[in-house]
Amino acid sequence: MGRANHAWMKRLAILACIFALAACSRGEVRRGTSDISGVMPDLAFTMTRANDGATVTADNYRGKAIILYFGYTHCPDECPTTLANLARALGDLGPRANQMRVLFVSIDPKRDTLPLLKAYVSTFAPQIDGLRGTDNQIARLARRYRVLYRVTRAAAEKGPEVMHSNSTFFFDSSGHARFVTTRTADTKTIVSDLRRLVAS
Repeated sequence: MGRANHAWMKRLAILACIFALAACSRGEVRRGTSDISGVMPDLAFTMTRANDGATVTADNYRGKAIILYFGYTHCPDECPTTLANLARALGDLGPRANQMRVLFVSIDPKRDTLPLLKAYVSTFAPQIDGLRGTDNQIARLARRYRVLYRVTRAAAEKGPEVMHSNSTFFFDSSGHARFVTTRTADTKTIVSDLRRLVAS
């Protein structure tokens, strides 16, 4: 592993410790889902929604419980797996899923055009919105929730190298941060958390 990759992985480990400490400060860790109420800031952003090309902010989603996830459409494993797990949880939620929105924020906007992003998220669930922003808008939102990512532009024939943390954030209908997890395979726990969110 190169020095740059080692340093990046070290920052990810530090981030994991931050989340662990945040969860401990709330006194609740539930099967991989940590309570971050009062620890993380409210949802706030300005980006372009791929589904309809509209400029949207967090205010456009008030009244909906929100799941926030950072990724990119060319991701070979974590992103499609996470979105598939969330789509399964939304399906299990039944009609209440209409009270939810998943915001998939692309960290690779140079490749993730609006049409590509729209087509990608539409394969998972209708409640998933793809969001695309400028480099500064993405970096600002990632910093707000301590999400680490890196896009290294390589030779054209190889494409860029992309790394990102796998944190999934949950917000209530008022935009308050409530939970975070790095594991979405346990969809029963995810459904339980979603029910708590839509009931709050």
